Amino acid sequence: MTMPKMLAVRMRSFNLRTKPVLTTGFFIVALASATVLATPLLRCKIDQGGTTQVFEFSPDISPYTAKAMDINGQFRFKAVVVGDVRQIEYIKVYTYDFPKRQPVLLHEAKYIVPIAHPISQPESLTGVNYVYSPRLERELQYECSLLEAAP
Repeated sequence: MTMPKMLAVRMRSFNLRTKPVLTTGFFIVALASATVLATPLLRCKIDQGGTTQVFEFSPDISPYTAKAMDINGQFRFKAVVVGDVRQIEYIKVYTYDFPKRQPVLLHEAKYIVPIAHPISQPESLTGVNYVYSPRLERELQYECSLLEAAP
């Protein structure tokens, strides 16, 4: 059974008009999904006692699960990134002195709804911060950037 000639012409015309639209639509959806999948990542560079360490922190919905990192047995550094892969609500950065008894908070900073930047163009979120321990004039420097990391 053959298709009537008029219907065949209309179908061909429909295909010619919709194919570019559908192709463009699929491209936009693929591009948008790639953007959505880029996860925020807080990268902090910490200098203390002549050594440099880089730590990366991912978003979490609970601020209580973040762990303090040991910095040369002299300081503790903790970054709390609260949010999810779509939106960071806030970031808190803590620096503690670490005497023998218990950690002592020296510095706290809060950044509300920060904007992530591509890894190829990092931009400092915190600037360079200098934190001093009351014991033996110890110094810690840190700088953090909020980046969009591809999964």
